Amino acid sequence: MKLDLLLRNAEIITMDPDRPVAGSLGIWQGRIVGLDEDLDGLDAVQVLDLGGATVTPGFIDAHCHTTWFGLGLAELDVSGARGLDELYGLLGGAMTDAGAVTGDGAGWLFATGFSQTQHGGSFPDIAELDRITGERPLFMRHNSGHMAVVNTAALRLAGAESPSFPDPDGGAIVRDAAGHPTGLIQETAQELIQQLILPYSLEDIEAALERATLYYASEGITSFTEAGVGGGWIGHSPAELAAYQSASANGRLHARAQVMPVLDVLHGLGGHASDSVGAVPAGLDLGITSGFGNEYLSVGPAKVFLDGSLLGETAAVSHEFCSHGHKDNRGNVGYFQADPAQLRERIEAAYAAGWSIAAHAIGDRAVDLAVDIIAHCQAVYGPRRVPNRIEHASMTRPEQLARLADAGIAVTPQASFFRDGGDGMTASLGPDRLPWAYRAASFLDAGVTLAGSSDRPVADGNVLRGMQAFVDRRTESGAVFGNPAERLAPQQALAAYTSGAAAATGTLAEKGTLTPGKLADFVVLSASPLKAPAISGLQVLATAVGGRFTYQSTGFNAELSPESSFAAHSS
Repeated sequence: MKLDLLLRNAEIITMDPDRPVAGSLGIWQGRIVGLDEDLDGLDAVQVLDLGGATVTPGFIDAHCHTTWFGLGLAELDVSGARGLDELYGLLGGAMTDAGAVTGDGAGWLFATGFSQTQHGGSFPDIAELDRITGERPLFMRHNSGHMAVVNTAALRLAGAESPSFPDPDGGAIVRDAAGHPTGLIQETAQELIQQLILPYSLEDIEAALERATLYYASEGITSFTEAGVGGGWIGHSPAELAAYQSASANGRLHARAQVMPVLDVLHGLGGHASDSVGAVPAGLDLGITSGFGNEYLSVGPAKVFLDGSLLGETAAVSHEFCSHGHKDNRGNVGYFQADPAQLRERIEAAYAAGWSIAAHAIGDRAVDLAVDIIAHCQAVYGPRRVPNRIEHASMTRPEQLARLADAGIAVTPQASFFRDGGDGMTASLGPDRLPWAYRAASFLDAGVTLAGSSDRPVADGNVLRGMQAFVDRRTESGAVFGNPAERLAPQQALAAYTSGAAAATGTLAEKGTLTPGKLADFVVLSASPLKAPAISGLQVLATAVGGRFTYQSTGFNAELSPESSFAAHSS
């Protein structure tokens, strides 16, 4: 037997408790053959001496929005603006920049990355937006994804300019004291504007996926979960999965993808009376459910939004948000995206058809609802091979930890929120509830599966910075966010983005550790994240998916010989 690739002279962190470290690793046909002495006597087509560099399992981002991120890479990025004058300047400059107009929304001005936290808590003045943009409609996404800023031209196109226009269920067109729109639209109200823009073409989506996953490769990401496609305010086309299939077939998908359809696109299915007990099943045609696909592209849980966001103060919480700055939050306990009874009925119908559930639940009230529904479904219809999950689980009361563990529900809290959003969330939550926010160590202590994720482009998607945030929990002001006892050890932080994320996505048998028989997905780092004084200061030298390099940095000294068949994208 001749190996395809042999890595040697490396510090290999396997994340496999039975064999935690190694110095060499052999790969054949995209899988790991063995480590160290397993490889004695074996030759290889390619031998790489890594000169002591560190190798870990490839990073897994268990919750991100890849199409959105890829589209945003071609749109106006306003995330760097500080102060509304600077924001207005960027928008004004973009009015003559044809590159800011993308997709089928020709004529629109698309911007991404806005957050009021970058502007002293202030939102743009719609009158100033109208002065800058005139009759050109504007759609500027908030970096939370749960709201957006638009101008009067966009509202007029949607027929929502009038003070008498009703708010949609689960959303709001924010208005001033006189009833006039301020330009801020929240939650499901975004669909009023998005329906004028969507769907994007499959070619635009495929191009976005290529841009995004090349970026992922440069950061060591080898797998990701796309948290919502096909419909709702988070999807980009009813045929979005087709763009993923095409990107994969055309070599434009540079990381393994698990794709969550939003609950909105599931529909009633006919079938034999014995196929389900209780609820009438709802799913995708042909009975496709969670787990369908292959090791490169598969269908994940059905994604359902139960509530909003902490930054937007629309999450369903048990105690009202604190008033701060100019914000009077008396009586504000957020809200659910739909009537809880209706949500329960729709989720059960999907579960009855064989779907796993990924419930977006930010506030503790939403976490209660998610656990209640999922636990009931598991009791009636049995467990699912792809784990049920709560996305974010941002506010979790102490007594909810045992309930999550008992139900076997995985969680995906984002450490990436701490730096940019931590100070704002601290003001919203107050000292009494702050220890409940974005838990990490206490999830692990309770036996809850913890998956590392970014929610990109809502927050920074760099995994090394995400690991650092799990370890130090520092906000932009330098404070420790939440309970300092929630900080993770470096080994736990690395596990969150490797073995933990693999377990949460139902793929631990195939990846997440560098174990013989598993997929050869790995990242080469400049030093060990378990020993480095600052994990965020490490460099990704190379990334490989199935033993094939998707990225090599200019600092990657190990060279492939000329006959190498491994594709590489150099920085």
